[in-house]
Amino acid sequence: MTDATIAALDRLDALRSALDGVALPLSIAGSDTARDGRRSAVRQIDDYIQPRLSNLEAPLLAVVGGSTGAGKSTLVNALIGLPVTRTGVIRPTTRQPILLHSPVDAGWFASSRILPGLARVTGVVRDAPASEAGEEPDAAQIGSVVLVADERVPRDLAILDAPDVDSIADENRELAAQLLAAADLWLFATTANRYADAVPWKLLDDAAARDITVGVVLNRVPPGAEAEVEADLRQMLGERGLGTAPVFVVGESQLDDRGMLPASAVGAIRGWLTGIAGDRAERARIAGRTLAGTVSRLAVTARTVADARDEQVVVANDLRETVATVHTDAAERVGDATRDGVLLRGEVLARWQDFVGTSDVFRTLESWFSRTRDKVTAWFQGKPAPAIEVEHEIESGLHAVMVDEAGRAASDAWTRVRQSAVGRQLTSGADLAHPSADLPSRASQLVRDWQQGLIELITDQAAGKRTKARVMSLGLNVITVALMVVVFASTGGLTGGEIAIAGGSAVVGQKLLETIFGEDAVRRLAAQAREDLETRVHALMHEQAARWDALLDPVEAGADGAALRDAAAELERAMALVGRPSATAEHRALLPIDVVEGEAMDDAAESPLEAEADEVRELERGTGPLPAIEHDEPSADGHRSGEQETSR
Repeated sequence: MTDATIAALDRLDALRSALDGVALPLSIAGSDTARDGRRSAVRQIDDYIQPRLSNLEAPLLAVVGGSTGAGKSTLVNALIGLPVTRTGVIRPTTRQPILLHSPVDAGWFASSRILPGLARVTGVVRDAPASEAGEEPDAAQIGSVVLVADERVPRDLAILDAPDVDSIADENRELAAQLLAAADLWLFATTANRYADAVPWKLLDDAAARDITVGVVLNRVPPGAEAEVEADLRQMLGERGLGTAPVFVVGESQLDDRGMLPASAVGAIRGWLTGIAGDRAERARIAGRTLAGTVSRLAVTARTVADARDEQVVVANDLRETVATVHTDAAERVGDATRDGVLLRGEVLARWQDFVGTSDVFRTLESWFSRTRDKVTAWFQGKPAPAIEVEHEIESGLHAVMVDEAGRAASDAWTRVRQSAVGRQLTSGADLAHPSADLPSRASQLVRDWQQGLIELITDQAAGKRTKARVMSLGLNVITVALMVVVFASTGGLTGGEIAIAGGSAVVGQKLLETIFGEDAVRRLAAQAREDLETRVHALMHEQAARWDALLDPVEAGADGAALRDAAAELERAMALVGRPSATAEHRALLPIDVVEGEAMDDAAESPLEAEADEVRELERGTGPLPAIEHDEPSADGHRSGEQETSR
């Protein structure tokens, strides 16, 4: 394996990881298509691109696909010369894919290097009519592939009979698409009356986009209509970019007693496949062409997923911003309540009035502040209980405001998000219309923590011995209550006599603090206390908004659009170097695709993955079985000597 191939495999793995980590959970425009494309791309990397890039010489896989009733299994049996896959009128007939390969190639197809998600089952070759051939249809075994080794299959090219692409069973359709995506070339079967159907053409358009080699079988054509129907089909193929695809016309034929077509009916198809299997250069060209086209298509899919990823992130960010804004507004309203005097209404004012003796304060304010510290201390120390009551009332008021605003924010965010279909999808099964159950306790803890922070502020401010003595003589509780009143007091939001009471009460508290700390210090204390409270309230509301993370994080998880586009571009650059001469090596070993029977191709320096596809040759070599191997006569027990009778 060359350094260029190793580098390309590394880039392929990086793109796979990026794609695999993108969920695209929101149902927005284009998301369904992007999700299906992402899932199919990851699976195709595992099923086909990685194993084929790792080994360009590996046997080719030709998948026989087509619509219901197109006669795929009958064609496969005719190509092998023996009923190996079951036919019938009950649909779907083929539930498990049947992979026919040469015994020489058993190791490649039995391993998990290709189609690793499908279990392997060893098939049985029976001397039985086509209606009884192969495995019994079993829906439970849909996730497996039946391997049948037979010498009638040419080496280096396996044939896989896939389920119907338009099956009534969802799992059959999905499996058919998966197998076609893992193919090196297609043998696509349709009929004279079904070739214009939409489903087959959707898949053929995908084949054209991947630049995969396709052989089209026009089956069951009525006598006399061959030329007209074939001409119409070829025109349609040309219009869809498949003008070089060979078309094999199989007329209506009488099946023999084993349900087999005449060997001559599939002679041209057999010759085409035999020619590919026996031509090393042609196999290499097909493998390189399909791989290059598939990688190119993968890059397109990755960019489509990247665009969808960007859209998902935009929507998620908008929803997150809505939730964040609502809760930020709630925190601001709590802050407004602490600034406009609302928290000093009612019982708080009454308790504060009792505490400082407001009726006497206004008459004796000037003389009171000229008294000695001892007299001030005595005045306050005699009333510890009212201070505690004021503190409790402030705590209760602040707590109630926070709980109310958090509840309002939760309801508002829920309503806004669910106004859109995407929001309703996102919140399905969730209940975020109410704040968290532990909000009341968290709000109580916030108030206690804030009060403790005020005590620490006051303690830090009272660094001097004299100031500390004053604080200790009055009591930290008294100073803390005074500071809270100063923080909350304002004339805004109050009416009538409340203005005088709240304003006067704040003056008393502020003068008391100024007597102890000084005017500038009190101003700083109040500002720091308010800032600390607002920070804590915003954090509480942020915690409530963060409950939406469980819904929004999965939308934003994984690689972003830019990373996906970069990974796709890096893979394309790496693939362009596969098969080219090394910049550091004096000579390079020629890849299998460069060499035919020991002779270098004319343009050995040209990347096989970028070479223009030559017109696929239509070979019509005889009408016998694929290889020149004679059929053994049946033995006494009814089996042929060359057949295998194995079990699962």
